[in-house]
Amino acid sequence: MKPRDIVFVAIGVIVAATCVRLGIWQLDRLSERRALNDQLRARAGTASIDFADVPRDTGEAQYRRVRITGTYDFENEIVLTSRSRRGSPGVNIITPVRIPGRDTAVLVNRGWIYAPDGMSADLPQWREPEAMSAETYVRNFQVREGPVKSTSAPRAYRWMDRTTISQDFPYPIAPYYLVLIGESENPPAEIPPRVPVPALDEGPHRSYAFQWFSFATISIIGMALYLRRK
Repeated sequence: MKPRDIVFVAIGVIVAATCVRLGIWQLDRLSERRALNDQLRARAGTASIDFADVPRDTGEAQYRRVRITGTYDFENEIVLTSRSRRGSPGVNIITPVRIPGRDTAVLVNRGWIYAPDGMSADLPQWREPEAMSAETYVRNFQVREGPVKSTSAPRAYRWMDRTTISQDFPYPIAPYYLVLIGESENPPAEIPPRVPVPALDEGPHRSYAFQWFSFATISIIGMALYLRRK
């Protein structure tokens, strides 16, 4: 075998081995994702805890059911834009709740309301009694690339980014937010349909693993055909 052929085969082996390793890594990520999903489902199915007992670690708090009692601050509520329900555009109402004896407020997702442009809505007509006591579940804030705040609607945000959102409040906000648990299909007319616990998917890891293993197979077959021709 000529030196050039040896180099070609060596490169092919390295490429195939690298692709296999990346495929195995994606399968490991898939296993981790499944384990995390099982953990989050278990939390969502357990009995609710008091707000004062929510873990400080936001990772440990995610999806835990929480009982909260406080007062809505409707004057400082915001909306999450481009939220659809049954094919209709709308927004989610995010209202801060003041907890007795605490300076820090917690943001609460009260549910979805219709908004033709997916950005603005008449919020005062959706105000519930100021004194509230409800069951919720915990969600963590998100960090993404791109502009968070809408440029065309006041106090409207594309996603829940704590660093940006906290600038719109005259008091500190908790390091996580809560989502009200309640009727999501047929709520009373004056109450926004609540946002259910989102489905926990496995992400793209399976398909990525298949792609890497496919690349490894193509590399091996290519080497075999090359050597056979030689």
